[in-house]
Amino acid sequence: MEGECCSTAITPEKRKLNSNNSSSNTGAQQHLEEKKPYRGIRMRKWGKWVAEIREPNKRSRIWLGSYTTPVAAARAYDTAVFYLRGPSARFNFPEYFVDEVHEASSCDMSAASIRQKAVEVGARVDAVETANNNNNNDSARVSEKPDLNEYPNPEDDDADHGQR
Repeated sequence: MEGECCSTAITPEKRKLNSNNSSSNTGAQQHLEEKKPYRGIRMRKWGKWVAEIREPNKRSRIWLGSYTTPVAAARAYDTAVFYLRGPSARFNFPEYFVDEVHEASSCDMSAASIRQKAVEVGARVDAVETANNNNNNDSARVSEKPDLNEYPNPEDDDADHGQR
C-alpha cells in the first residue's frame, strides 16, 4: 500500500511519451542537419555563413570569420581543426589535408596564428566560390534579361539601322 502511490513502474502512457520525445529529438537533429551542412559553421539570419571552433581544454572559442558560402566557412573550420587537433580530426573535406600531415605535428600554434591561417583559406575559397557562382549566374542572366545599366554598343546600333 505504501509502494503503490510512489510506484516507479513505466506505464504504457509513459512509454508513449518517451518514444514521442525521442522521435522529436531525431526530427530536431535532422532539421539542424538540413540547415547546417558542415561541421563548425552556422548561418546568420541575413544569410552569411560563420565559422568558429572551441580551443582544446578551454571554454573560449576562436572566431574564424564570416563568409558568403558555406563551403568557405567549412574550409576555414577544417584549417583550424587541423592545426588544433591534428590529422586525425574529423574534417568536412578530408581530401585537402592528406599532404599536410607533417606540418601540423611539428609545430604548436597560437590561437591568433590559427585564426589567421583559417581566415586566409576561407577568404581564398570564398573568392573562388563567389566567382564561380557569379559566372554561372552571369551566363543565365545574359539569356534571361539584358543589363539596363550598360551603355549601348555602337556596333549593335549600326546593325539595327542597316535593317531598317
